[in-house]
Amino acid sequence: KEKEREEREREMEEQQVEIVGRAFVEHYYKLFDADRPSLTSLYQPSSLLTFEGQKFQGVEDISSKLNSLPFDQCRHLISTVDSQPSFLNGGILVFVSGSLQLAGEEHHLRFSQMFHLIPTAQGSFFVQNDIFRLNYC
Repeated sequence: KEKEREEREREMEEQQVEIVGRAFVEHYYKLFDADRPSLTSLYQPSSLLTFEGQKFQGVEDISSKLNSLPFDQCRHLISTVDSQPSFLNGGILVFVSGSLQLAGEEHHLRFSQMFHLIPTAQGSFFVQNDIFRLNYC
């Protein structure tokens, strides 16, 4: 019985991790596409972003990078979202693959992005680590 209970709890945790991961991804890219300056609320001073190999730390540096990208409008199309518990303070690892389409462009750019989400005292999550890469074929 104890083993069955542990198995059920593990399955419920895995489902919860998937739900949180997908909800975060939906929220993140919705903000990115429609209101990029609002993304700053998802980061904290300890947050790290690696964007195409360049490293940025803290809310100001990350915000500056994301808001200085050479396009105002884009649309993310998500292909896959994989989430795992990180076992670090209840964190969640989220890996995303998809494509983005810049306004006025016909072709899509393939990308991969990884987030390490850490729970806050208020019951939400913040992005501790964020790694973004375009996938050139």
